[in-house]
Amino acid sequence: MALPEQPAAPGPDDVRGAPDIVGRSKRLWRRDDGTCEIEIIPSLRSFTYDRDELIPATAKLRLDFYQAAAARLAERGIRTVFRERLSDSSYLADFVPGPPFEVIVKNLATGSTTVKYPGLFAEGHRFEPPVVKFDFRVDPEDQPIGEDYLKALGVDTDAYRRTALACNEALRDWLAPLDLWDFCLVIGDGPDGQPVINSEISPDCMRLRDPQGRPLDKDLFRQGASAHEIVAAWTDLVRRISG
Repeated sequence: MALPEQPAAPGPDDVRGAPDIVGRSKRLWRRDDGTCEIEIIPSLRSFTYDRDELIPATAKLRLDFYQAAAARLAERGIRTVFRERLSDSSYLADFVPGPPFEVIVKNLATGSTTVKYPGLFAEGHRFEPPVVKFDFRVDPEDQPIGEDYLKALGVDTDAYRRTALACNEALRDWLAPLDLWDFCLVIGDGPDGQPVINSEISPDCMRLRDPQGRPLDKDLFRQGASAHEIVAAWTDLVRRISG
């Protein structure tokens, strides 16, 4: 999961100058017109499995997936910050500040659900309707946060929930027959006060299975797959969604 946005760490400038924000998986440069340039850092991390690597080819593949997903969501009237692609690993986006929490949709009990709440649901239990939860983004591991805390901050959690569920429905329809188990989003408030999806949507932030039950997402990394195996699987995934 992504850390809350942090001020940029000192480092050598490129032609764009030093980034305004550096996170675990992104660098961001603000523009004067309310947009920003975002560059994907090809990092894969798993706190649970104590693995942290840079796999350069994954940046392009994540952006390939995100660009396609943003277009599909736009067709459903679901707003994201994505505007246009600038390079293999960077894109132009609306600047919408990301809050220090994320929204997670669970279609199936796995991962944190069975680890944090052992015995509550069997592994693989299908949620109908899907479960939506909020996690506070904190190092080294995100923590569940009660919605009342967020409401006390003025967050319209009901609107965020509706946005997350609408995104879930659109993604499941688009990706079928692939099986979307869960995914996480960062949602912020746009200039009009309405929710906008601020985070990328890619195999780095979801659990996705093929019809045979094989992982096509970051679970490959969690399970010890090599960089070559991950790149091959994500390349095939991008081919599938582009077909």
